[in-house]
Amino acid sequence: MVGRPRSQEADTAILAAALDLLIEVGAEQTSIEQVARRAGVTRATVYRRYADKTTLLVRALEWSNRDNDPSFTGWRDVDHMLGDWAAHLAVPRNRRLLRRVYAARDDYPELPMTYRSVNSGRRAAMVRETLVHARDLGHLPAELDLDVVQELLTGAVLNHLGSHPDDEGFAMIKAYLIAIMKQMGYRPAVTMV
Repeated sequence: MVGRPRSQEADTAILAAALDLLIEVGAEQTSIEQVARRAGVTRATVYRRYADKTTLLVRALEWSNRDNDPSFTGWRDVDHMLGDWAAHLAVPRNRRLLRRVYAARDDYPELPMTYRSVNSGRRAAMVRETLVHARDLGHLPAELDLDVVQELLTGAVLNHLGSHPDDEGFAMIKAYLIAIMKQMGYRPAVTMV
């Protein structure tokens, strides 16, 4: 390899700055210059790594998924799944990121596509498994189209992001998601004490 090796610290700083700016001001208002300034590097350093802003933002979204546990294999049941979702949605930063990514759909379609591919591909299969298991146990109607249920749950999450305050807590978000599921015939398991 010719030349100096790339600095891992600079790589991390650039990606963190890009992700922070995406969340704070959105894709349209984020610039390579702002990212460089916030990361403490030159614009040339950013451009050596990324050809343009879109490529940088796509990579920042991929990088943001680095903490997902590769050993995660799914949820125990629907209640556990909805609790996990509610915990994620109870973090204002996560909510804002989701809104920014989906708001960029028209001008930066690569962003929602990337977000879905890094966050939804494997998890979508796990959601389906959880729903199938719930249906098999009689917690969901047998005739329910699970593809439609997944679409409705996605719509419910997006609706919540747009119509509920960011400081809404875990319990209220989970209650909202369970209410949506109950409208689809969900009957949670009764636990005996």
